[in-house]
Amino acid sequence: MKMIRLRKALTAAAVIMLLCTALAGCGATEVKGDITVTDTLGREVLIADGAEKFVCIGPGCLRLYCYVGDTTQLVGVEDMEKKIVGRPYIMAYPELADLDIIGAGGPNNAPDGEKLLVAEPDVIFTMYNSDAASVDELQNKTGIPVIALSYGTTEVFDPLVDRSLELIGEVTGHQDRAAEIIAYFAELKADLENRVKDIPGADKPTVYLGAQSMRGMHGIESTSGNFSLFNAIKARNVVDEAGISQYIMLDKEKLLEMDPEVIFIDAGGLSLVQEDYKTNTSFYTGLQAVKNGKVFLELPYNYYYTNIEIAIANAFYMGSVLYPEKFADIDPKVKFNEITQKLLAKDLYEQVAQDYYGGYQQVVFKK
Repeated sequence: MKMIRLRKALTAAAVIMLLCTALAGCGATEVKGDITVTDTLGREVLIADGAEKFVCIGPGCLRLYCYVGDTTQLVGVEDMEKKIVGRPYIMAYPELADLDIIGAGGPNNAPDGEKLLVAEPDVIFTMYNSDAASVDELQNKTGIPVIALSYGTTEVFDPLVDRSLELIGEVTGHQDRAAEIIAYFAELKADLENRVKDIPGADKPTVYLGAQSMRGMHGIESTSGNFSLFNAIKARNVVDEAGISQYIMLDKEKLLEMDPEVIFIDAGGLSLVQEDYKTNTSFYTGLQAVKNGKVFLELPYNYYYTNIEIAIANAFYMGSVLYPEKFADIDPKVKFNEITQKLLAKDLYEQVAQDYYGGYQQVVFKK
């Protein structure tokens, strides 16, 4: 009896071993092509072979996807993405606004796990990425791989944007497209740097950004030191020279003291500036930039995070205003379309300009 039992035990063990071997073989076939990626929060995430349905949540996430991925593989969008004004990626792909809603969206709203489950994406790209724990929580709650992306901190030419584009390429199978866009950003950055590198400081006019959009519209006092677009063209920002290195609501008297030679007004706040001019005319006429007709319009580029294509086009426009000889070959409108063609396959200057007073121009103040 013991021998029979032993044989039975050996036979059962053999069967189990064969099953394990077969399952291991099947498992090897099933995971073939699976990839593990490390997202911008340092999380390692396993993406199954054949991932072909995607969603993007959080400020700016869908924009980065549109630069690289196939928009027909998106299975839903946040309600915030239904608004077309001010966002070239939705202008380029208006059909995205017809997709099912996967959450409210917006910087103050959390992801909607239930709606994400209904959409059944294979991968979730997220910009709700303040910490790894919250991203892990969403992944555990939905059972869907979640990849955290980031814009970094510099608005344009940030290495974390490049890494985010790489991640989108790796996960969606569009690595070549991601590499192409990253190389294009590097080319644009180098072009700007080369144009301004030899301009002596004494030959650079002082400059100020007013009415900067920051969680809404603001007047001329809204500005920044360490402003990324001025940094990209090595401009003499009077806010920097006053020792201010961040966003600030500047006192008007301080602006009069700074008295920049050139002022750019963010079109998002132009209406507030024009109204303020009517009641505080003496303040504006006390600025040399206003007296000399050196006030110009910048297109807003922060709407559900940074519209990178508009921001870079703005840098070329600002360069053409501040250093006309160095940017003599640049038509800002043509450059804008070149950039949107590369990133979004559409000429979008006229459509964006239509939303903002006609686009790049000299600002004329009227009572």
